[in-house]
Amino acid sequence: MRYLFEEYAFDTGRREICRGADLVPVTPQVFDLLDYLIHNRERVVSKDDLINAIWNGRIVSDAALATRLNAARTALGDSGEEQRLIKTLPRKGFRFVGQVHETQQPAGATAAHTPVEPPKPALRLPDKPSIAVLPFQNMSGDPDQEYFADGIVEDIITGLSHIKWLFVIARNSTFIYKARAVDVKRVARELGVRYVLQGGVRNAGNRVRITSQLVDAETGVHLWAERYDRPLDDIFAVQDEITVSVVGAIEPSLRRAEIERVKRKRPDSLDAYDLVLQALPFAYTGESENIAMAIPLLEQALALDPGYAGAQAALAWCCHHRFRFNRGGLREGDRAAAVRHARAAIACGGDDATALALAGLVIAFDERDHATALNLFNRALSLSNSNVFAFSCSAIVLAWMGESDLAIERAQLALRLSPFDPMNFMPNNAVAIANFHAGRYEAAAAAARRAIEVNPRFSICHAHLAAALVRQGCCEEAKVEAKRVLECDPHFSTSGFFVSAGLAPAVFTPYAEALREAGLPK
Repeated sequence: MRYLFEEYAFDTGRREICRGADLVPVTPQVFDLLDYLIHNRERVVSKDDLINAIWNGRIVSDAALATRLNAARTALGDSGEEQRLIKTLPRKGFRFVGQVHETQQPAGATAAHTPVEPPKPALRLPDKPSIAVLPFQNMSGDPDQEYFADGIVEDIITGLSHIKWLFVIARNSTFIYKARAVDVKRVARELGVRYVLQGGVRNAGNRVRITSQLVDAETGVHLWAERYDRPLDDIFAVQDEITVSVVGAIEPSLRRAEIERVKRKRPDSLDAYDLVLQALPFAYTGESENIAMAIPLLEQALALDPGYAGAQAALAWCCHHRFRFNRGGLREGDRAAAVRHARAAIACGGDDATALALAGLVIAFDERDHATALNLFNRALSLSNSNVFAFSCSAIVLAWMGESDLAIERAQLALRLSPFDPMNFMPNNAVAIANFHAGRYEAAAAAARRAIEVNPRFSICHAHLAAALVRQGCCEEAKVEAKRVLECDPHFSTSGFFVSAGLAPAVFTPYAEALREAGLPK
């Protein structure tokens, strides 16, 4: 059995512990102690339990037990003060509180650090400093607090993305490493970055503890590490401090005045912030069932803080998707709501690149104000030239406007910034639309297939493939894709799709003709 947690792989068969590719030396007794704690991690283990299991019931002093526990914590980079992985519960016992994934060692494996999956191809380093922020570990032991740790990371990524000279990998690509033992060097190769930020969050009562460390993945050197133990009300200041410290470690000569530009307007209500963190995982999927779960949370957040740009933009995005799917007969009401919330996001989020990008997409499709939309995309990219939403949203809009070359350029930048993003169906769809308009039907079909791989439940991905296949002369295969469009969205029609995507008739009309030839209703 192999237990995977944080960067560690605990192999009971080979009796070895690896941190990434490095073997961690431990004595047999310490290994047995860790094995017992991890195996029984669902309960509190008493001192007598440990003595019976590790020392076979022999009389053991408290000092000897404490020595072994300290050695176990040291092997995992933990401490008695931090208790990130091994928690002491006074007068009760001990418990392993790390998030563990169990996996079987592959048959015939010959190395303790055999990867759980084959490594992904290495990406070339960009020509400027580059960083990936990995998911912070939820150290509270409460699964319901997982969203809070994730939200902290998303805010740090957003803060770093404001820095023009820094290439920042988007959240959705780094989060594929969540709850996995990771090798920092391997992660850096797969994401194409030089620096990696890791950490953990414990949220208890009205206090929060955040630990973080910055690693130069090429050398393995820890450039900076810090622990913050603060009232929960100081969470935004802590996020800014982490961002500033990372910038200072990467570019020591950067003037303090430049670093201050990283900071942005924060919501006035911590409760509103918490509600938005809960809503975003549902909102970003664009799927009607998840949208229905996100909207009430976002509306509650705005009731507490109407000036929260991130909540306004996310709600605009949700209303746009509900309008597009025409659920519940609220079509025009949803379009008006989408525009209203997009305009509110613009008014109160002039320094929030993601809010401006989402607002731009909604303004383009639901208000047909192309000039304002393009201006919003440019403003978002001037604020953060690593913002994947700005590249993806603008690529989709530009593709439907007929600006094929620029759409493809921005889509490719989005895919490079976030190579493993579950939202990569957006830039791939932009590439499909742009290539279809340019008459490059084989390239359009290839991009549509990539979009389907990322999100097979999104009807539009199948529509793009159907249109491209028709123009390639693959009519039978196109009809199969048309059926899949209707399986995903039984109400789909080309006229209905035009309402939400027909920005330029010269682009949409030949596309709609191909869809009708594939068998989709008018």
